[in-house]
Amino acid sequence: MASSHIQRGRSGSGRLRPTQRETVSAAGRAGFVARGVVYVLIGVLAIRIALGAGGGQADREGALAEVSGKPFGAAVLWALAVGFGCMALWRAMRAARPGGGDRKIGSRILDGGRAVFYATVCWGTATFAAGTDRGSSSNAKSRDWTRSALQLPYGQQLVGAAGCVLAVVGVVLAVRAAMRRFLRRLDLSSTPTGTRQVVNALGVAGGVARGAVGAAAGVFVVFAALRFDPEQAKGVDATLRSFAATPVGPWLLVAVACGLTLFGAFSFASARWRRM
Repeated sequence: MASSHIQRGRSGSGRLRPTQRETVSAAGRAGFVARGVVYVLIGVLAIRIALGAGGGQADREGALAEVSGKPFGAAVLWALAVGFGCMALWRAMRAARPGGGDRKIGSRILDGGRAVFYATVCWGTATFAAGTDRGSSSNAKSRDWTRSALQLPYGQQLVGAAGCVLAVVGVVLAVRAAMRRFLRRLDLSSTPTGTRQVVNALGVAGGVARGAVGAAAGVFVVFAALRFDPEQAKGVDATLRSFAATPVGPWLLVAVACGLTLFGAFSFASARWRRM
């Protein structure tokens, strides 16, 4: 009897009460909406660049700048900051609470890392909304980080390893999307067949495009390490522009940009049907 009581206590300690679960779930869904808005804007900006129609930087900073120039832009920026903060909270809660012990430690560590990442994105969005940090693009930040890292002991090896990790993560994201692994995290059982097919297409195309950008950015970081040249490192904007310099020309950039836009739409679908 005593052991049964202890077991029930342990099980209960790993689970949230219904009201807490609903709050955390709402936070996660708000985060997916914020992520979707940014990816859609990055994709649209990249399409403009590919078609020679102007546009700003095709990265998160460029997306935020695009928002800031619209009516009620300041309010939307603060809403995005709140959304990313909610995403960080949701990831942190998933990392801290294993859901009754049925989640592997690796998944919890990944959620912890994502919580830190989205907390950083939240802070960056908030400072942008407040007007205190609007000068650095992803390209400049990537070069600055690479330059600083290369000056450290074994800095060349450190930067090379970071580039390899980024490239591998990008490949894994693309492969997992192509294998439709994202369907395991969605609850589409009550949706019409057409809706499932659309969400499926969004997840595959969007995930492959996101993975391709990450893998390419990682390759550029590796080049920067091999050549001991921080100028070789590229942020999201410069990485996207590099697709237009391939033999395929701007059409490859158009394809990747459309994929990022679709990933934004998939993020909206995740906000609706993600299992929380």
